[in-house]
Amino acid sequence: QVQLVESGGGLVQAGDSLRLSCVASGRTLSNYVMGWFRQAPGKEREFVAAISRFGRSTYYADSVKGRFTISRDNTKNTVYLQMNSLKQEDTANYYCAATINYARDYGGYNYWGQGTQVTVSS
Repeated sequence: QVQLVESGGGLVQAGDSLRLSCVASGRTLSNYVMGWFRQAPGKEREFVAAISRFGRSTYYADSVKGRFTISRDNTKNTVYLQMNSLKQEDTANYYCAATINYARDYGGYNYWGQGTQVTVSS
């Protein structure tokens, strides 16, 4: 079992930056590919970014490419999502997730955090 706890969400203005963190416990983080997803009210949970077990490969949704950066520090059992140039459409609850094999679909992830809310105002 892996327990994931996200933090770093908040209310910001369009154009601002935020960094989300996800701390894992229970198992060694390097055992897992890590992903970030988001879900806005009335919408399906969507893939945002993922990072391979040792950070050599990263993957992004087209909507965030060039603005968001996923990274990890396995020594701290932590995954980050740096979000720059935030837009109103980035408003959502952001979830951290863990999986053994890379996937872009939320069904491919076994463990989830509780989420952290990001709200971007105009």
